[in-house]
Amino acid sequence: MTAAAFKRSIRDLQVWCSSCMVAFSGSDPIGVLIGAKRTSGTLIHRIAVHPDHCRQGHGGHLLTSLSSKLAILGPPRLVAEVPETLAPACGLFNACGYVEEANLTDYVLQRRASDEPAIAGSFMIPVTVEDLDANGLLEDAGTQVCWERSAETLRARKDDLTGLAVASDERIEACVLHSNDGEIGSLRSFVEDGGARLNHLLSHLSDRVQGTLRFPKVHQAELSNELVESLGFRAAGRYRLYSAAARSE
Repeated sequence: MTAAAFKRSIRDLQVWCSSCMVAFSGSDPIGVLIGAKRTSGTLIHRIAVHPDHCRQGHGGHLLTSLSSKLAILGPPRLVAEVPETLAPACGLFNACGYVEEANLTDYVLQRRASDEPAIAGSFMIPVTVEDLDANGLLEDAGTQVCWERSAETLRARKDDLTGLAVASDERIEACVLHSNDGEIGSLRSFVEDGGARLNHLLSHLSDRVQGTLRFPKVHQAELSNELVESLGFRAAGRYRLYSAAARSE
């Protein structure tokens, strides 16, 4: 991680200095925990221990220290989005009492031709984060999304995201927000149509973004696996969403 990337995480993810910790062996730093904090909870954004000091309890000590602090200061909810390929990290969170709450899936979509038929009574318009916010469509509204695609993150990244929407004369019916490099920040339909409007958006998005579209960390409650795959995405990686309540030791 570069200094510039770390600064962006402070802006975008609300990395919070008082939720970050460093473990030392003598004067040598050997472990780090980076936490992001919002009113809804704290995200364990990064946790790492030097290879020479693994399996000595340092990772667990970092987690329990933060938990004890948040038990007093709040918020009490702690979450972590851990790649399932990182078996030692998954083992750490299991051992520290975290519960596996859900699975998140990375999806990719290859560029495709914009040959989807138009939606009767609807038209395509450009949208921004501010447009969706002004129409009350940015909030998660009970839908579970990863930390990077929450309303708070989208607002923080408003200058980095652009988008398209399918709209009628009365309202926005579906929308997609994306970065210039093809990462999807939000993909939502407000109409039950079996994914037709989302398909329409994605076909036009392929004309705007070169290469592969990436849709990271999709929660099953955000869009079902069946629907995402019917839109042409394929799974490219999975995460385990862990959660715990802060408690004093």
